[in-house]
Amino acid sequence: MLSQSFLSNLFKGIYRRVFQTEAKSFTNLSIGWIQHKYLKHLPAGKTRTIKLEGGKFYFNAPQELLHGLQEIFIDQIYKQPLAPHSLILDCGANIGLSVIWLKQQHADARVIAFEPDPANFRLLEKNIASYKLHDVTCHNAAVWKEDTTRTFSAAGGMASGFTNTISKDTVSVPCLRLKHFLQEPIDFLKLDIEGAEWEVLNDCASSLVMVKRIFVEYHGQFNEQEKLVNILNILKNAGFHYYLREAASLYPTPFDRTKSSEHPYQVQLNIFGFRAGE
Repeated sequence: MLSQSFLSNLFKGIYRRVFQTEAKSFTNLSIGWIQHKYLKHLPAGKTRTIKLEGGKFYFNAPQELLHGLQEIFIDQIYKQPLAPHSLILDCGANIGLSVIWLKQQHADARVIAFEPDPANFRLLEKNIASYKLHDVTCHNAAVWKEDTTRTFSAAGGMASGFTNTISKDTVSVPCLRLKHFLQEPIDFLKLDIEGAEWEVLNDCASSLVMVKRIFVEYHGQFNEQEKLVNILNILKNAGFHYYLREAASLYPTPFDRTKSSEHPYQVQLNIFGFRAGE
């Protein structure tokens, strides 16, 4: 017969594992277990606010907010030493979590942010104003291989991107050639542009010598993996060493993919590029 003390310790262990561990990392952001659970199950589509790092942060997709907080504020994937008065290009700034975190870590940095989705851009501007950030320039545009306009699926979330399919979310967005912004030294270039990274990097390959560090979130399919190989070669030829990390665990058992993924991409990787000697 199981003792009362054993059962008590068992239930305490289950409680800590199930109810506390899941949200433990968010406590440093003053997001408790109850609030974490609330956000996790809150429907998207309505603009809300949350107290975050001493400010009021605006969002409309709670689950994406939690993902962004985990990745940027808790895991700190953009953590790095930067020289004073650095220049940062944030391509795919979404609603501003990356901009806010980078400015908190490097207050005197100059940030140029690009976000093509109109709904995301409105929240990006509101959050920059809410946190009273200075030396941040925002472009409601996509980075691309030329200055033009393109059809864009503006879903108001992290997965917005170029599309050839017309729907209720389809809009025409301006595109700015990234290469034009690489005419001066860039301390950190972040590219999270939902599948457009190969075309953009291929166009500005010769200008990457101006970039000290680069982050690329690669989005691709199995039948186009030559793009991933080409991206890595572009980085290598530009003098970067690189480190790869899975951005999303899409296939826990990659040899057995019988369980289909609803994710729009089959491969999603974070690529960290840095110079020799760092």
